[in-house]
Amino acid sequence: MARAAFTLHIKPDKVTEYAEAHRRVWPEMREALRQAGFRNYSIFLDGSTAFGYFEAEDPEAALEAMGRTEVNARWQDTMAELLEQRVEDDGPGLLRQVFLLE
Repeated sequence: MARAAFTLHIKPDKVTEYAEAHRRVWPEMREALRQAGFRNYSIFLDGSTAFGYFEAEDPEAALEAMGRTEVNARWQDTMAELLEQRVEDDGPGLLRQVFLLE
């Protein structure tokens, strides 16, 4: 499994709505993530910055698979009103890993 992470910037007045939306992620979105290969997917908040982490055999392929789903496009459209910038359907840019303690 490979590790992947990303950040998103939430509109400061929409942080509560963003957190609430993630407490009730649609079942079909959860299933699409699993089918695309996402595992151990978490999102953390630091003020209005979201930090996402997930594992996948091939993170780029998992993001591309999600980008081809209708449910992901609907989710990104819904989240766009909460974020400073809409996430592309094929996912956010991934962060470069610089340290790992195993």
